[in-house]
Amino acid sequence: MLSLQRKGCHNINFVSPSHVVPQMVEGIFLAAQNGLQIPIVYNSGGYDLTDTLRLLDGIVDIYMPDIKFADDTAAQKYLGVKKYSTIAKAAVKEMYRQVGDLKIDENNIAYQGLLVRHLVLPQNLAGTKAIMEFIANEISPATYVNIMAQYYPAHQAYNYPELSSRISAEEYRQAVDIAKSVGLTRL
Repeated sequence: MLSLQRKGCHNINFVSPSHVVPQMVEGIFLAAQNGLQIPIVYNSGGYDLTDTLRLLDGIVDIYMPDIKFADDTAAQKYLGVKKYSTIAKAAVKEMYRQVGDLKIDENNIAYQGLLVRHLVLPQNLAGTKAIMEFIANEISPATYVNIMAQYYPAHQAYNYPELSSRISAEEYRQAVDIAKSVGLTRL
């Protein structure tokens, strides 16, 4: 971490770190004792337990979770995980409680806050409208939302005909329009 800071990195980004939070915290503590000052980013798929996230209060500067599905049933079918939507929504609420809306400096570099990512799926399988309404109404209409268009069917996606194609330009435009229609402005 200190080496990356010396090289000019803007932050330290931990990707899918929920299974190594104790080690992450220890490493950050040691690095901070030796001069680490750049923001810590917690980059996750959104399936994070709030008890684990509470351990990171005051340690993580930027949370960058996905919200993949609005519906637990769809998440169970496509991800094979139970209560994804329920857990992800609780996690995002806790993340927001800790860091608030995303703040950027004079160079447009984020230093604190929440940025939510959402991957648009074909045939609206992710439930984009419900996700955008959740963000606007239960988090903050000032939440940064990265609406992603890069879905590509791979691996076992071909086992589901509804997931076997990329999204259309129109499906992406609809997702952005939905976000705007519910009051989200930082897209």
